[in-house]
Parts: sequence; C-alpha cells; structure tokens
Amino acid sequence: MEIIATTQRDQISFGSIEDLIEKDNAVRVIEAFVEHIDLKELGFEISKQKTEGRPSYNAKVFLKLYFYGYLNGLRSSRKLAKECVRNIEVQWLLCKLLPNYHSISDFRKNNPKALRNTFKLFVLFLKDADLVSGKVVAIDGTKVRASNSKKNNFSVDKIDRHIEYIENKTNEYLAQLDQNDAQENPIKITNVKEKIARLANNKIRYEVLKDTLIQSGETQISTTDADARALLVQGQVVEVSYNMQAAVDQKHKLVVATHTINKNDRKALTHIALEAKANLGTESLTALVDKGYHNGNQLQNCKDNNITTICANPKLVNSNGKGTTAEYIVDKFTYHSESDTYTCPQGETLQTTGTWHKKTRERDTYLFKKYRTQKCKTCPVKHLCTGKEKGGREIDRSQYAQAVYENNKRYKDNQQLYRQRQEINSLSRIHAGNTFLAL
Repeated sequence: MEIIATTQRDQISFGSIEDLIEKDNAVRVIEAFVEHIDLKELGFEISKQKTEGRPSYNAKVFLKLYFYGYLNGLRSSRKLAKECVRNIEVQWLLCKLLPNYHSISDFRKNNPKALRNTFKLFVLFLKDADLVSGKVVAIDGTKVRASNSKKNNFSVDKIDRHIEYIENKTNEYLAQLDQNDAQENPIKITNVKEKIARLANNKIRYEVLKDTLIQSGETQISTTDADARALLVQGQVVEVSYNMQAAVDQKHKLVVATHTINKNDRKALTHIALEAKANLGTESLTALVDKGYHNGNQLQNCKDNNITTICANPKLVNSNGKGTTAEYIVDKFTYHSESDTYTCPQGETLQTTGTWHKKTRERDTYLFKKYRTQKCKTCPVKHLCTGKEKGGREIDRSQYAQAVYENNKRYKDNQQLYRQRQEINSLSRIHAGNTFLAL
C-alpha cells in the first residue's frame, strides 16, 4: 500500500515564517496593536542603549509575548520562554528573538501600572470598534486560594488563644517540676526545661506578631503571603484567598475592568465599578451585581458617581426580637421623605428627634436616626410587632437608606435585565481568553 512520502530532515528548503502564519491568525492582531501604541506614553520602562555589553530587548517584544501568553493561558515566564523556541507563532511574533524567563518576569514585575494603562487603552479600542457598549456591565468576584495556609493566618483573637495556651502549658510544666521537687525521692524529668524555653520563644514570637498586627491597623496578618486574607469562599467555608473582581460588558461579554483585592464583595463594588466607568470613558454606567455586594455605603458611592446599581436585595432578617410576625417587619413600614416620618401598618406615625447616632459594622462607621411612637404602649397588636420586647417599636434609618431604597426598587422593576447578570458573567469566562479573536 502506498503512503505519503515524508521530507528528509537534512534537506535544505527555502521559505519564510510569514508563509506559515495564516492571514486571520490572532498573532497578527497582537502585532498590529502593539506596533501602533506609544509605550513611553503608557508608562513602560524603556531601556537605554548601552555603550558596552549586550544590547537590551525592545519593550514591545515582551508586550507581544505577554499578550500571546494571556490569549493562550500561559502565565509562567518559563513556559513563555520555552514557547519562543518551539512555537512557530511566537517565532513569527518576536521575529525569532529568544528572551530568557528572567527578562520576561522582570518586564511584568517592573511595569504593573503601564500594563493596566495598556488594558484601559485596549478597552477604548474595543469601544471604538463597537465591540463593547459601555452602558451595562455585570460585576462578579472569584476567590483564588493564596499560598498562605490557614494556620499561618492570624487575627488578634487567634494570637491571644495561642498565647493563653502557651501560658497554661508553661504553668503545667512548672507545676510538674514543683510537685516533683517536693517528693522525697524525685524522679528525673527529661526535656522539661527545653520545652519551657521553646514555649517562651513561641510566646515572644506571637507577642511580636500581635504588635505588628495592631500597628498595621489590619484585622488579619498572614506570615507566608502577606497580602492574603481569610475570606468567606462559599457557605461557611473560609480560605486564605484573594478576591479577583471583574466587570463584563453586556454586548459581547468582554471584560472591561479587573483587579485583585483581599476583601469580601461587600466592600468591593465602588472600586471595580469606577474602574469600569473610567476604562470605558463613559459619563454613566449601569452595574448588575449579586446580593453579596449589597452595602449601603457602596450603593451611595456609586450613586454619587453616576453609576446606577441593580443589586439583588438580600433576604431581610427580622432584628426586632423573637415573635415579630412577617406583617410587621421594617419593609411594611412606609417612609415619608417630606415629613421624615414612618407610618406603621396600624396607621400610627413614628417620628424622630433628628439626632444622628453612630454605629460601626465591619469597621465601617455610619450615621442613623431613630424613629418611635408612644402609641406602642396601647397598641392592640404590640405583641405581633415587637414580639417579646418590652419596649415599643423602634426603626433605625441610616444615612444610606435612600440609596438602598432606590436600588431595591430598580431590582424589583428590572428583573428581566438583572437575570442577564449570570449569563454575562458565565460567557465572559469563555471569552476571556478570546478577546483578540473577537476582532
């Protein structure tokens, strides 16, 4: 049977790398984009020509390789350096230059701000190409485990528990020594002094760690990965992680803003929404987010910056004592902005003295006013409204209440739009590595 003949490896042939790359190959888009931007204006470090030694690489070489790695899921500098040797697309893109992994790593390490500026420029390029609308974005976060284990992540309470354990163990060893010395024929106890010395050293280490944590003003400290924090990942599961935030445009599900934080979603909305708005260069923006982002302060900040939020309203928790029925939860009380009063389901008016009080939650301090009525004393349904609480009904209204009310109303009135949030975020994960292919 006849077979297709092979080409001899030592046979000389004539051709060019250009002939091996298809006309619609994505590397041509990378080439065109990088060649038409001013790296110095974006803030990249430009190596100066040296009179002696080996010449440096053009920064555009590394930027092209960086984009190629993003497009093909190659994050490692060593893997990118290997692709320069064996990958025909990379050879075409870099014109057969072979930078080592250390140079590739230094480029990313030395140009974080410039790379963010390049991403912003690319988003504007996508907008000019009518690939993003710049009107509606869906925002979501993904927890990524850090190198730091949970045992190497500490809070003040955790450190105090360790110190207490050390003190108890030390006292236990000392008591054993005293008890042994009191005997007529004491037995030899080995390694006790060494154990006490080791506990003393551990106590000093924890005390230094506690002082460092208090001085930093943080609630946690991680000894292996200093920026990582213990975050709620799912349900009651806590891992030492980072929170990767992404804003995805509605039109073609392309990412328009992204950054990494070490906080939960409750304090993340304003930053990522403002970044998306700035990258898109728009005056206004609508953000679709899940209930994990529902925070009065964040909703107010978005409102102040002309960002319309449609954030799911978390299930209301009855905080007015045991026995309160669903007919008398706070949502059943009507607020009147003109008179700054509430009307209860029984038609009575709750008034405020106008005094602002302070409350701190999750290290955030906000102001609120209290609303009460004397009619609670004689109300026939008091037991249904206040449960087992002896006092009358009291409603707290925070300084962010209006922004929260407006958001909740938008969420209720725009269910069809909000349902697109999950679809946008899901498809963005598929399209994230194919942004260039969309062109």
